[in-house]
Amino acid sequence: MEKYYHSVILDKELCMGCTNCIKKCPTEAIRVQQGKAKILNEKCIDCGECIRTCPYKAKIAQTDSWSLMENYKYKIALPAPSLYMQFDLKYTRVQILAAIKKLGFDYIYEVARGADIVTKASNLYIEKHKEDMPFISSACPAVVRLLRVRFPELLTRLMPMESPMEVSAANARREFCKMHNVSPEEVGVFFISPCAAKITSVKAPLVISKSNVDGVFGIKTVYPKLLRVLSKIDTSEVKLQATNGGVGWAVSGGEAVALNTENIISVDGIQNVVHVFEELEDGKLDDVDFIEASACTGGCLGGPLTVENLYVAKNRFRRYEEIRKEDIKPIDESEMTNIQFDKYPEYVDITTLDSDITVAMRKLREMNEIYKQLPALDCGACGSPSCRALAEDIVRGKANIESCIFVLRSRVRELAKEMMELEGLMPPVMEGHIVPEELKDDN
Repeated sequence: MEKYYHSVILDKELCMGCTNCIKKCPTEAIRVQQGKAKILNEKCIDCGECIRTCPYKAKIAQTDSWSLMENYKYKIALPAPSLYMQFDLKYTRVQILAAIKKLGFDYIYEVARGADIVTKASNLYIEKHKEDMPFISSACPAVVRLLRVRFPELLTRLMPMESPMEVSAANARREFCKMHNVSPEEVGVFFISPCAAKITSVKAPLVISKSNVDGVFGIKTVYPKLLRVLSKIDTSEVKLQATNGGVGWAVSGGEAVALNTENIISVDGIQNVVHVFEELEDGKLDDVDFIEASACTGGCLGGPLTVENLYVAKNRFRRYEEIRKEDIKPIDESEMTNIQFDKYPEYVDITTLDSDITVAMRKLREMNEIYKQLPALDCGACGSPSCRALAEDIVRGKANIESCIFVLRSRVRELAKEMMELEGLMPPVMEGHIVPEELKDDN
């Protein structure tokens, strides 16, 4: 059985059992039972939608401890492109990069450069494989995991490129070790992340055997540390490595803009992504060349580990100073080596009711019969996201049909009616007959 790692976890002390989260989850991975939410490991894709939805902050993303850096002699920071737009425009990219270095890092490698590299490699791949269009971006790990559990037929449409984060990590380590003549084992590479899905992709990668990243810190963790040092930094040793096109990957549509094709769909927000994939699966989008899909609304700028309002951050990006390609070190062939998938992700069937096919078929028939008894309102009051999900939970022994308030109310009414009918069948008491105390009418 597959082992699961998830960066999104539940704080039971904070959970109030409100059921807000169960309706937003794209894979029906949450239940509310006995007054507390429960995340089903095999269904969760770590998209972070529940983190955004929970009014009590009971869903959180596990990131690495800052102390993890102490395990390495040399430290490399990989800032996500979305980090820059968290700060007022009075702070330049160069200043932010210099501030990161001041936090104890020996080298900075912009993930935006990794995005530039993946853009170039993707354009070359599209040119050679036009007959296989449309392609789906593989940059968002939550989208890749969504395909894995809900849209297996679309898995081979993934652009077979590692994410900019992984490309950046591999290149950063190689460059640093070459410059300083040190062993790769002495170097720790740390990503500054806007989302939970990136953390999961490092701890449990799907398209490579082992991540090139050694640790992940959330932007929420790093942001206050940077604010404290931004006003007292030396920028003389820092140079920009990426174009505005690479930085633009932080915004929904940014990846698509950089590709050499205009027939592109850019979709953000996990529910919107689901709708687009359903249309693609139904053969309605075969004339499209490329689909850029982001689980977070607005792209990575809307990640649950960011600190700035999405729309403020987007406005900052629009006003960002243009960095010309001529001012950036050209991408060479060595930076583009080994950036394609080791393997395509494998489909995981989260609907299987039993490993024994005969038992599974029996349970499926039972589930369908139970579903017919439910109101098909999908209200979520039972703690399951839909009536079909409740039927599945009942068959799995995780719930009972009385969990549905409509079924329960109907049964209470039936029971009340039966009790009234029984009362009418009570034998009349003859005059003068002594009635036992327990049978006397209270009135």
